[in-house]
Amino acid sequence: MTKLAIVYHSGYGHTAKVAEHVKAGAESVDGVSVVVVKADDLQSADAGPWSDLAEADGIIFGAPTYMGSVSATMQKCLEASSKVWFTHGWKDKIAAGFTNSGSLAGDKNEALKRFATIAAQHGMVWAGLPDKSGFTQSGSDFKAATNRAGHYLGLATMAAADLPADQAPDAADLETARIFGARIANVTARWRRGAA
Repeated sequence: MTKLAIVYHSGYGHTAKVAEHVKAGAESVDGVSVVVVKADDLQSADAGPWSDLAEADGIIFGAPTYMGSVSATMQKCLEASSKVWFTHGWKDKIAAGFTNSGSLAGDKNEALKRFATIAAQHGMVWAGLPDKSGFTQSGSDFKAATNRAGHYLGLATMAAADLPADQAPDAADLETARIFGARIANVTARWRRGAA
């Protein structure tokens, strides 16, 4: 069984909704189990469900993009992982990341870079979202396109700040989240088979 962990923070519920769809996509892959951990529960290196991440073959990080970076709660979680770093606890695990903000661009790539950097520091192997923007595939139907903003470092979704989590992100972004979850699950399963 391939084990994936999703560790995320959500300020207003939108990123939590994305995490649910990433999880659903990952669980659609045979032989993959997923545990979801809130970054809120990993604010100290000495408390919280760190063992869920230790037991995982891959970790998917997720947070909203606030002011061009990850949320403070997620940043504190990443900093608390320094104790794991000292023991090489996540070395050679697959890593990936997703983020959500209130605009199509919103400097979300900076949040994804933050995740990629922490993964590199831990010696993890980064996996992105290589699917071409669905907008280039579907002509002028921007609203229905997956990966419409063309983010490749990871998953980036949009939820207008004035919309509640039951209305945003939209169906196309949630479908992109599902595709992303399945991709990371497949990559992790292949990586684990190769290591066996």
